Amino acid sequence: MPIKMPANLPAYSVLTREGVMVMDPDQAARQDIRPLRIGLLNLMPKKIQTENQFARLIGATPLQIELDLIRMSEHQTKNTAAEHMESFYRPFEEVAASGDKYDGLIITGAPIEHLDFDAVTYWGELARVFDWTQTHVHSTFGVCWGGMAMINHFHDVKKHKLDHKAFGCFRHRNMDPASPYLRGFSDDCVIPVSRWTEMKRAEIEAVPGLRILLDSDEVGPCLVEDTARRALYIFNHFEYDSDTLKQEYDRDVATGTPINVPCNYYPGDDPARPPSNRWRSHAHLLYGNWINQIYQTTPFEQMNIGH
Repeated sequence: MPIKMPANLPAYSVLTREGVMVMDPDQAARQDIRPLRIGLLNLMPKKIQTENQFARLIGATPLQIELDLIRMSEHQTKNTAAEHMESFYRPFEEVAASGDKYDGLIITGAPIEHLDFDAVTYWGELARVFDWTQTHVHSTFGVCWGGMAMINHFHDVKKHKLDHKAFGCFRHRNMDPASPYLRGFSDDCVIPVSRWTEMKRAEIEAVPGLRILLDSDEVGPCLVEDTARRALYIFNHFEYDSDTLKQEYDRDVATGTPINVPCNYYPGDDPARPPSNRWRSHAHLLYGNWINQIYQTTPFEQMNIGH
C-alpha cells in the first residue's frame, strides 16, 4: 500500500522513481480505508533530504500512510526555501490548536548537540511537543538528538560529550529478539552513527520501564523502548542514505574541520572508493515493524488516541 503525500512535494517524485508506492490525496480519498496518520517533526537543516529519508522507510509498508510535515513555530530554517516550508509544513502551535491526533510521530535529530538542552532556542516549545504526544500521539519515535532530548525530558537521562566524534558504521547487538520492533532482525546489525555525544547504558538501565533493544560495545545504547510513554528512542541513523556519511565527511574536509574517516564505511577505509549500504534492510525492518505495531494497537477512531 502507498504513502499519501502531496504530488508536488519533492519526495513524491523521488520515491516514485525508486519504485515506492505513493498516491496523492485525491487518489487516497477514493479508497474506503483509514490511513495511518504519521507526523514528521523535522528539526534537521536539510529538510527535503530528511523528508525523503523517512518517507522512503515508512512508505514501504503494506499500509496506507498519510504523512504530515511539522516544524517548530518560531524557528526559521536557513537551509530550505521559505516557499517549501510555507507549502508543506504546519507550525506545531497550529497543529496543537487544531486538536489533531496522530497514530505516529517521528521527531528528528538536529545539529545542536553541543548545546545544553535548555540552551536550545526552541526548547520550551519542544518540551510542549513531548508533553502533547502523551495525549495526541499513539506512538512517538525520537531520532538521534530528538531521542536524546525526549528521554532527557521524561526521565532526566543526561547526554555526555565524547572525546571524539562517533562516526561511521558500527555493529550493534540485538538485545531483545522477541521485541515486536525487532521482528526479523539478525543477531547483530550495522548502523550509521554520527554524533559527539552519548547516552550511558547504566543511566538508562537505572530508569524503571526503559529497555535497551539495540546496543553496541563501541558506541553504546542505540534503541530504547519506553513503554509507559509509548515511545522509542534511537540515537543513531538507520534512515541515512548510502552517501550521507560521505557528505558529512566531505563537508568537514572542505571546511578544514578536523574529522576522522568514518570507520567501517568506505571499502578498505578508503574515501576514494564509493561506500556500500549495509544497513538498508534492517532500516526497513525497524520502521516497518514500528508501523505494523501502530496498526495493531492504535484506536480505529482517531479521537480516542491518547486515552
